[in-house]
Amino acid sequence: MTKTNYLKLILILGSMTALGPFSIDMYLPGFAGIARDLNTTVANVSMTLSSYFIGISAGQLLYGPLLDRFGRKKPLFIGLLIYILASLCCVFVKNIDAFIGLRFIQAIGSCAATVTSVAMVRDLFPVKDIPKVFSKLMLVVGLSPMLAPTIGGYVTAYYSWHVVFLILMCLGILVFLAAWLGLPSKFIPDTTISLKPKPIITNFIEIIKVPQFYTYAFTGAIAFSGLFTYVAASPILFMTILKVSAKTYGWIFAFMSMSFIGASQLNSLLLRRFKSEQMIFGALVAQSIISILFLIAAVNSFLGLYETIAFLFLFLACLGISNPNTAGLTLAPFAKNAGSASALMGAIQLGLGAFASFIVGVFVKNSIAPMVVIMCFSTVTAFFVLIIGKRTIKNTIATSFEDEITMVH
Repeated sequence: MTKTNYLKLILILGSMTALGPFSIDMYLPGFAGIARDLNTTVANVSMTLSSYFIGISAGQLLYGPLLDRFGRKKPLFIGLLIYILASLCCVFVKNIDAFIGLRFIQAIGSCAATVTSVAMVRDLFPVKDIPKVFSKLMLVVGLSPMLAPTIGGYVTAYYSWHVVFLILMCLGILVFLAAWLGLPSKFIPDTTISLKPKPIITNFIEIIKVPQFYTYAFTGAIAFSGLFTYVAASPILFMTILKVSAKTYGWIFAFMSMSFIGASQLNSLLLRRFKSEQMIFGALVAQSIISILFLIAAVNSFLGLYETIAFLFLFLACLGISNPNTAGLTLAPFAKNAGSASALMGAIQLGLGAFASFIVGVFVKNSIAPMVVIMCFSTVTAFFVLIIGKRTIKNTIATSFEDEITMVH
């Protein structure tokens, strides 16, 4: 593969993966305006985040078997068309219930791009390169939390939150065209895969029974729910509790994403010296210490704006290290059914994210403490899942060249 083709694939797959985060982050500065226009509360508006996460989680389970059965492109294009139409409908929404429903449908569409991009990483790149590719994808994806809330803040301030969804519709069209024109069709569909419920469920059960899958899928998903907690709580945290403007909030959110991007790129360098297992362990130890100190500071009212930003910056950096490695080790044992494996991994991650964002909507009102409690609990739980799960793995299918073991499914 030439360097030009490699870069083109990274950009296209990264844009596909970034569509979901853009759809999450870009409308966050408009929460107050949405609540006002739809005659509801900011807490109720935050439920549109929960419905979006639920939609992505459920949709991943739908698209996984479709990607393996019909190939990568057809389900991708159908999903993107759903996303484009749902984004347009969000522009004209009149009440919060309809908005919550449309966000669910929008998520069902966007997750086709997410699942396909992850599956195609497994299709197009050697196993040993997967964590590095995921780190590079995070560089592209990382632009979304930098650009999306900042753009959303200015669009909301000068126009309205409705325009945000017009922009998202246009992004969906651009991703559709890029995937149509630029992605190869190397994957050979497996026509033996049944789309009946029982075989699909059986296939998912077989995948989740693989010790390496369930250990790293649940470790990564539980740890990563801390990010969903932060995203769901951040409009309330910064604009309601800490009293910053929509524009300032957008810039803070953009600054925070630099930690995630920087850490994911540092991960690529560290993988030259350390194994993915070591990177995950070290990142979770650091994340546990940071979240415990964050909780102590929150409970004792030691946190102002800058202290809160500092703790969140360090917390997100740890996720930037652990996430590409847990994803790589989760998918490493699978080749033939990588679509279903990536879908199940994503469903677990987004399902836990939906639950975390729902808890945020219920408990985060006028205090930072509930958010930090959720983040601390998820981090420590992920660490214990890793320790216990590793005992069940007999031979790790590694993502580094010297440790690679071939495993056929």
